[in-house]
Amino acid sequence: MAGLIKHEDIEELRARTDIKEVVESYVTLKSAGIGSWKGLCPFHDERSPSFNVRPQAGRYHCFGCGEGGDVISFLQKVDHLSFTEAVEKLAARIGFELHYEDGGSGPRREETGRRQRLLDAHKIAAEFFRDQLLSPAAAAARQFLSGRGFDRAAAEQFGIGFAPQGWDALLKHLRGRGFTDEELRLTGMFSTGNSGDRLFDRFRGRLIWPIRDIAGETIGFGARKLFDDDQGPKYLNTPETILYKKSQVLYGIDLAKKAIAKDRQLVVVEGYTDVMACHLSGVGTAVATCGTAFGEDHIKVARRLLSDDGTGGEVIFTFDGDAAGQNAALKAFSLDQRFVAQTFVAVEPSGKDPNDLRQSGGSEAVQALIGSRRPLFEFAIRSTLAKFDLSTVEGRVQGLRAAAPVVAEIRDGSTRVGYSQELAGWLGIADPNEVLRAVNNAAKSRSRAAQHADPAGKPAEEAAGTAPGFSRPDPRDPAARMERQGLEVVLQQPALLTADDWLRFGGIQFAVPAYRAVHEAIRAAGQPEAGDWLQAVTEEAPEPLRPLVSELAVTPLPAVNEEGLKNYCRSMLRSLFEMQLTRTKAEKIGALQRMDAAADPAGYQQLQRELMELEMQRRALREE
Repeated sequence: MAGLIKHEDIEELRARTDIKEVVESYVTLKSAGIGSWKGLCPFHDERSPSFNVRPQAGRYHCFGCGEGGDVISFLQKVDHLSFTEAVEKLAARIGFELHYEDGGSGPRREETGRRQRLLDAHKIAAEFFRDQLLSPAAAAARQFLSGRGFDRAAAEQFGIGFAPQGWDALLKHLRGRGFTDEELRLTGMFSTGNSGDRLFDRFRGRLIWPIRDIAGETIGFGARKLFDDDQGPKYLNTPETILYKKSQVLYGIDLAKKAIAKDRQLVVVEGYTDVMACHLSGVGTAVATCGTAFGEDHIKVARRLLSDDGTGGEVIFTFDGDAAGQNAALKAFSLDQRFVAQTFVAVEPSGKDPNDLRQSGGSEAVQALIGSRRPLFEFAIRSTLAKFDLSTVEGRVQGLRAAAPVVAEIRDGSTRVGYSQELAGWLGIADPNEVLRAVNNAAKSRSRAAQHADPAGKPAEEAAGTAPGFSRPDPRDPAARMERQGLEVVLQQPALLTADDWLRFGGIQFAVPAYRAVHEAIRAAGQPEAGDWLQAVTEEAPEPLRPLVSELAVTPLPAVNEEGLKNYCRSMLRSLFEMQLTRTKAEKIGALQRMDAAADPAGYQQLQRELMELEMQRRALREE
């Protein structure tokens, strides 16, 4: 970089950016009280939402893993950006012009963060491919789309394009837009010759789908072969890059995220055209993986959008009815336990995918496929039994031995018992208890195996302990609880404190070391004026305690409306000030008891006057 971004620009950018709006590009948030929002943490896997956002404070904090901060640190962590890259991304988002310490008017091309440069290259490439789809050379691409029932409007909706057959059409275009070969090598859009020094287009003579992240930024491409002389694979995707991690990418997530959050439904299909067919048929919750199986990282994205906290929601996997489709469904079953939402599978017996169904039966056929979903448990068990001849005793015994471990994997106890009874019926076993015993034995064997396995580490919820050097206070200690609640009020509602309140607050002696350090940081930051006061407090706090500042700044306050919030804050401040008066009074009473009144009558009378003054202050405080 030619210079640091000016501090006042960073402060202005923080003030102008709505952290809730930014976070909602990644996490589904629900109201958690006045001025507070909650969702599933994007930084660790959790079942109950503990990730809190407080827009008024401009802060977020996860009470599970301890991650917290402002909108800039959120983007740094969620998108793996440097501080400068995160600031530049936020500035570009709202059209804010940044200035640098060297006097520049903004980020010149060579100054812009590497990630943003790659995003810019992908955006320009996507526009180039879209334009090429209208060219005479793209007749085969347009024919492919029309042959599968997609018109020009559909192509525009999904940003579909065409890569020319030449070796350097895109290369010349991006070079002409000022990108260096060093930058272009990092995009994944180009291949190199044997010597490694010559670049040429990776996608040539192919239909192109832009692959976007959840925020709608193009981060890669999927390309389908069109011509017989193309010796490459049928589908060719962007390789792993700084932007594109296939284990985390879901095609269509940018278009589906709102519907997923609203309908609490996620439909997983197998290809780009299937996603298109679903969306055009009214199933706007459809997404697809990109050249890899649906895995753990995909689940984390899905659960955050579904608000997968046990209050509802469904995940529907669609697979072909052939052996490969069944194997894919069974693999999905192995991931089911990571969802709280109920999982289903929708299999088309004739082998048609959603795109085929749309062509043959219209939108209604696609909707009917999704409507025909069966619980994934049932599908997994029946698929296991299908491998055996259940008309024989030997086949039924083998079927029970194979299916019992599948049923044993069901997390919910009542559901496991229910499917044990179903399994007895499917096997033709008269005594359901025989099947239940087999399932329980399989569950015990599974549990014993898990106990002998090496632990994978402490859960994130356990890892969010206390900062080094500071012990976490006993939550049952009312004095410690009051100190914490007082800090929450001051950090979240500093405008409610009068000048006298700030004077009183500054004189409080906090007993809990961690809270005392936060109190000192508040005093060091001074009373709120212009700029981001909470950020100033955070910077004044010791590094290990900065997550605690974020935690205190977003903890929901117990109020249902503005009036209730004011009443709670005033009451909490009075209690905090009264506690300090009580502590001071106790100290002086102790001193009075230790004093020899005859030896120091003047000192004795002074202490009595101070005690009387403290009592008057306490009574006045209660009457406020």
